[in-house]
This record gives sequence, C-alpha cells and structure tokens, in this order.
Amino acid sequence: MLWVKTFHIVFIASWFAGLFYLPRIFVNLAMVAPDSVAERERLLLMARKLLRFMTLLAIPALALGLWLWLGYGIGRGPGNGWMHAKLAVVVLLIGYHHACARLLRRFETGTNHRSHVWYRWFNEVPVLLMVIAVALVVVKPF
Repeated sequence: MLWVKTFHIVFIASWFAGLFYLPRIFVNLAMVAPDSVAERERLLLMARKLLRFMTLLAIPALALGLWLWLGYGIGRGPGNGWMHAKLAVVVLLIGYHHACARLLRRFETGTNHRSHVWYRWFNEVPVLLMVIAVALVVVKPF
C-alpha cells in the first residue's frame, strides 16, 4: 500500500504542476498583441503539449487514488466524512482541468474574450483546492 500511496502523491503533485502552469500560459496568451502571430502560436503549442501531458498525469493519479480508497479502504466507514469532502474537491479539480481544455480551445479558435486579469484569478483556483484537499487529508476534521 505504501508504494501505491507514494505513486499517488507523485502523480498528484505532477498533475498539479500542470494545473498551476497552464492558466499562467493563458495569462500570457491573453496579453499577446494581435500582430504577434509567432508568439501566439508558440504559447498555443506550449499549452497544447502541457494539457496533453497533465491529462496523462491525471489518469494514474486518479486511478491510484481510487485504488487506495476502494482497494485498501482508506477513508471508508464511519468517521470519514473528510473523504467525502476530499472527493468533492477531486471532482472540482477534474472540472477545472476540463475548463482549462475548453479555454484552450477558445484561444485556438480566436474566441477568447477574457482578460489577463481574469486568468490571473482563475490561476488561483487550483491553489485553493490543493490547500483544502491537503488539509482534509492531514487534519481529517470530520
């Protein structure tokens, strides 16, 4: 079980690195001047590659988490309300990941209408979700 936990943590940390950085690329894309085609294309290429990579990291992270939860019974039974809250955070993170993919498509099609300031705030969401998830796992408040 300790190996499963180890790899779960490694894949989660790696997935979060992408969740932190992809919206930062969006900030830069939102600031690109309309005549800077090369810069825009370079940032779009980076964003596409990062989205693909972080999706590949999310899959084993989620699979290993399910293994810990269902296979080893971590967080199951009475007194484990923290796990239900953590699973809600995981669902929000999957939704955030999906939202990043949709936003990237908007940049690719030229239909983005959000400012770099909006993306700076959007970039803070995974930080808050990570703090909540870690607090739930470590403190187990309920």
